[in-house]
Amino acid sequence: MKHKSKELDVDFIGGQGPLTKDEELAISEFIKAQKLLRSKEQASKTKTKGRTKVVS
Repeated sequence: MKHKSKELDVDFIGGQGPLTKDEELAISEFIKAQKLLRSKEQASKTKTKGRTKVVS
């Protein structure tokens, strides 16, 4: 049986009003930090991916 999802009609998520400048800045800094962390993880994965294990 399929479940129909209900579409929500919202203007703001998580509160009754718009974000303050401090909240916007905090979210922006968090997103930048996450992007930097992901790019570092991707770089380390590509470095280890190229190596091959030699078995004698």
